[in-house]
Amino acid sequence: MLYTELLRLWDETVQAADAKDWEGALSKMEQISEPNSHILFNAASAHLVLGQLDLAVKALDLALAKDERLAVGFFQRAGVMMQIDRLEEALSDCIWAQKHMRGNMVIDYRQLGLRFKLYSWQVLYNAAAVYCRMGQWERAREVLLSASQERGAGRGGNLEVALDSVLRGEVLAPLMVPEDVMFRPRKQDVEQLKQRDFLGKAKVISSMIPNDDFGGFEPLRMQKPGFYEPKVDGAQDSRYMRMRTPYMGRGPGQLTVPGGAMVFLFGEEDRDGMATVIYDGQRGLLPMSLLEPADVKMAKGKKENRVPSGIPLPPALKPPTRPQLQPSSVAPPRVRFTSDTPPPSYTTATHAPLPASEPPQYTANAASNQHDDEAQGAEASSVVVKVHYIYTVALSVPLDTTYSELKEHIAEKLGQPASQLRLRHKQHGSRVLIPLGGEEEPGHTVQEVAEAGRATLWCQTEDPLANRTILYQMVALYDYAAQGPEDLEFSEGDTIDILGEVNEEWLEGHTAGNIGIFPSCFVYRENVDIIESSEV
Repeated sequence: MLYTELLRLWDETVQAADAKDWEGALSKMEQISEPNSHILFNAASAHLVLGQLDLAVKALDLALAKDERLAVGFFQRAGVMMQIDRLEEALSDCIWAQKHMRGNMVIDYRQLGLRFKLYSWQVLYNAAAVYCRMGQWERAREVLLSASQERGAGRGGNLEVALDSVLRGEVLAPLMVPEDVMFRPRKQDVEQLKQRDFLGKAKVISSMIPNDDFGGFEPLRMQKPGFYEPKVDGAQDSRYMRMRTPYMGRGPGQLTVPGGAMVFLFGEEDRDGMATVIYDGQRGLLPMSLLEPADVKMAKGKKENRVPSGIPLPPALKPPTRPQLQPSSVAPPRVRFTSDTPPPSYTTATHAPLPASEPPQYTANAASNQHDDEAQGAEASSVVVKVHYIYTVALSVPLDTTYSELKEHIAEKLGQPASQLRLRHKQHGSRVLIPLGGEEEPGHTVQEVAEAGRATLWCQTEDPLANRTILYQMVALYDYAAQGPEDLEFSEGDTIDILGEVNEEWLEGHTAGNIGIFPSCFVYRENVDIIESSEV
């Protein structure tokens, strides 16, 4: 579908909603073949007004599939889930909404076309409403108390009234985006849908460039009205001159030029010692005594920045000096590698309690108390595992499959011995590939790396890291082409296992089954602190 057609239908759906014609708004949305997340959010709002809660949930599911970081979408779906008594999923949506607030007290969606501000305390309020429906009144009170400590405006006396209601045992009504608040297309884009004559009528023009033998259009030559130096051969580059000192025009036809500026000598010196030049699109006179020849090639080129060793020069960094091929007498320092905690998902939020060393949090409390009940009622399901190898394969395994069993299934699929396979995975929001821990320990299942019924793994054979310790991992900023047999070649975005530090400028690493050295300025170490939930 053309973008102009999508804009037209989107604008018509909003106009129908403003007129309270919700059926007409939905019929217009059905004509959009590829709706974006904002249009699907509007469809969910229309279904809510018509009382079609199940259809509203489906529309919000599609909207969040289009935009996985739409906090207001998780907030709205949590309210709908409470109305259809799907409390565990409502609590999970509150967790995700808080996660995608990214530590902000408020997110203003007006710049995206939604006249609504989502506050952090509203997300906590809905979490307390879920706990009320679960009968966990003390938890609801604790979450409301933590919400009352949130900074920012907009809450008024809502939290004080809610605390009184919880103390009296009254269930809180969920907060939601009002029904008449919808995502609207940009006004400027809608106005541009009207047909306009941008080309206008043809005009006869003439060239203002001196000595321009016109032979066709030159779209790549950026020009502005004024005088320009004609094209010259390399032997005539000496006609470019540089001003020794600044000069301010004193008579008719004279130019004002700053010192050090480069001009083009257009005419010869006259009797008064003045020469005709072209500077910044203007033709005028300058004293010939103030001009000196300029080396145009050195001024315009960047050959002086080339590195003799062939190593490309990263921005604002000096090229590293290649280390000498001598064994290092001092062992590289060992750095403890710590992995980031993955963000909360529906499975981890409702089935996996946080470690006891962390402070009590409302999301973690909910998870620890609901674990037993949900584990008994959960049905057996499977996980689709996608494995990136030389080629990509997919297989479906039960949710309780252990890591060792999973490796056997993958080895059978790839036709490789399981002992020579090495599996890795990425945590949510990270680009680093980390080894799949606990392969030999019982109790670790594929459920720990699965999310929404799917898991993605990376596999390699003939692991060259036997008896080698991975100090930490880094991500490539640029492509690096090997300059010798001892170099490690990689591409931008690759994850590299750091095995040693050769010196301050070079590292030894491993990626894609190869080991070698490379300049440290080509990589960076990812360190992202993920906040799973707010403290109570």
